[in-house]
Amino acid sequence: MRSRYSAFVLERVAYLRESWHASTRPADLALEQGVKWLGLDVRAHRTVDADHAEVEFVARSRVAGRGQRLHETSRFVREGGRWLYVDGDLA
Repeated sequence: MRSRYSAFVLERVAYLRESWHASTRPADLALEQGVKWLGLDVRAHRTVDADHAEVEFVARSRVAGRGQRLHETSRFVREGGRWLYVDGDLA
């Protein structure tokens, strides 16, 4: 989760695509312009089994001077030794 947050901050689209599971990866990934990321708070982590996990987080940002929060519980799967983002539920 932290590496994906860092990729958003650094606008590393290639890493975001590589760390997204092929079954849910969007065909095109365009980042919102003008986002200033302010911080990540990992609220909870739950291991479902050896290859599945969930992470609840809040990411704070500012766009055009307005504060925003993204509160999500994300699902990850491990394939080939790498954790991949599958999807998430917004809170």
